[in-house]
Amino acid sequence: MGRLRTNPEAINLIKESKYFLEKEKSKKYFNNNKDLFIEIGMGKGQFIMNNALHFPNINFIGVEKYPTVILKAFRKFDNSENKLVNLKVISDDAINLLDWFNKHSIKKIFLNFSDPWPKKRHTNKRLTSPNFVKIYREILTKDGIIEFKTDNDGLYEYTLEEWSKLDSLRIIENTNDLYSNQELVKKNIPTEYETKFHNAGIKIKKIVVKMN
Repeated sequence: MGRLRTNPEAINLIKESKYFLEKEKSKKYFNNNKDLFIEIGMGKGQFIMNNALHFPNINFIGVEKYPTVILKAFRKFDNSENKLVNLKVISDDAINLLDWFNKHSIKKIFLNFSDPWPKKRHTNKRLTSPNFVKIYREILTKDGIIEFKTDNDGLYEYTLEEWSKLDSLRIIENTNDLYSNQELVKKNIPTEYETKFHNAGIKIKKIVVKMN
C-alpha cells in the first residue's frame, strides 16, 4: 500500500456514511435473507463495489481496518450512478470477525492482495494462515467458499501448501497465472492493485477453496 497519509477526521467522517456498519446484537445487517459475501482487506473498494453492482441479489460487506482508506472507498461509492443498497463496510481488524458475524452466516470470503507478512515470525498474521482459517470456518456456511488472489509468489506458495494440508478445505481452483486462463478471466472482477500489477507484467495467482 505504501505510506498511508492518515486523515485524523476519517473515523468521524466514515461514521456519517450510509455504508458504515455499527455492530448489532443480532448481527443481521441487511433486512433480507440474501447470501452474504465479505471481502477482508477491502482497500479503496473498487472490487467490492463492482461485485455489488454485478450481483444485486447478493449482500456484500467490506472489512477494512484503516478509516482513511474507507473514506476513499465511500467517496467512490457515493460517485456511483447506481444505488448500492447491498453494500456495507466494517472498520475493524480481521481477527475480530467472530464479534461481527453469526456462525455459518457467510457464503463467500474474498482475500485480495493481502499483506504477505514475509518474515517467518509474522506467519500467523497472514490472512491465509491456519490461524485465520479457523475463524473463517466458524463464520462460513458448511459449503462456503474462500477466494484468494495475490501478486506475491511467496504468499501464494505458502497458502497453497498450508491449505492443501487442511482436511477442512478442498481446492477447487488453482492457478499461478490467472490471465492465461480465459475461462477464469471471463468471470474475474479485478481490484485496483490487480490491474496495476497485471499491466506491469506480474502474474496474478488465484486459489479457490470450498469447505469440506
